[in-house]
Amino acid sequence: MEKEMDLKKTEGMDRAGRIAGKTATYVLLTFWALIVLFPFYWMVLSSVKSYSAYNSEYIPRLFTLSPTLENYREAFTAVPLARYFANTVLFTAGTTGLMLVVTVLSAYAFARLNFRGKNLTFTLFLSLMMIPNELVVITNYVTVTNLDLRNTFSGLILPSVASVFYIYLLKENFEQVPDQLYYAAKVDGTSDFKYLWKVMMPICKPTIVTIAILKAIECWNSYVWPRLVTDDKMYFLVSNGIQEIRENGFGRENIPAMMAAVVVISVPLIVLFLVFRNAIMAGVSRGGTKG
Repeated sequence: MEKEMDLKKTEGMDRAGRIAGKTATYVLLTFWALIVLFPFYWMVLSSVKSYSAYNSEYIPRLFTLSPTLENYREAFTAVPLARYFANTVLFTAGTTGLMLVVTVLSAYAFARLNFRGKNLTFTLFLSLMMIPNELVVITNYVTVTNLDLRNTFSGLILPSVASVFYIYLLKENFEQVPDQLYYAAKVDGTSDFKYLWKVMMPICKPTIVTIAILKAIECWNSYVWPRLVTDDKMYFLVSNGIQEIRENGFGRENIPAMMAAVVVISVPLIVLFLVFRNAIMAGVSRGGTKG
């Protein structure tokens, strides 16, 4: 009887310990989430405050009783933000599409095809990741300038269509597909391209989707390269637009309108991540699992 009581007591203490641990974990995660999300909340809140209300707050308020969308209208009229937005969509779509073609074909070649010097070539390819990005930017800038591609979409897109990391990630994923499928396909007379299209890509779709989303986010947030190769407003991206708003004095004077512009630019990335978050997690975990 005493043993049963001691066993129940021990189980009760273990259960209480687990509950306390979970409670502490959720409290810490909630606290951390509030810290991470507060800047986004403050950005949206500031964007719906009127210019006079924002400047009259000696102590910032965490809410507003009279929200307005006037700041969004001013953000689009102060600079041609709609054109910059369209340019960014074109740049992001073009770069991501070409990058996927290069990445898929390169990863398949390194994962499945046999050719002389493959391992040495891939090792040298990986060594490119050791080169500082600043040196690559300088080299690309000189090349684009010599080819007279400044202030063109070609000059914006072409230097970003290859990524060593994404090729490596997809190659590792391709190598997880059993070799027996490849040999069976070759016996049936299937070409390498058809095998890639019909077998490899559907199996590795989560990783491919992840690479596409990460590249799209990278392109959308691109700042240094567009600033270097474009000085014509016809080719400005949203990053150039935000900088222009800040430099022309409008952003420093009208903070709510500046925040409205940032919200407009940030929303597509937030929606993209929320829609494809499961695919991103699945793709990253697949790419990091061997066997």
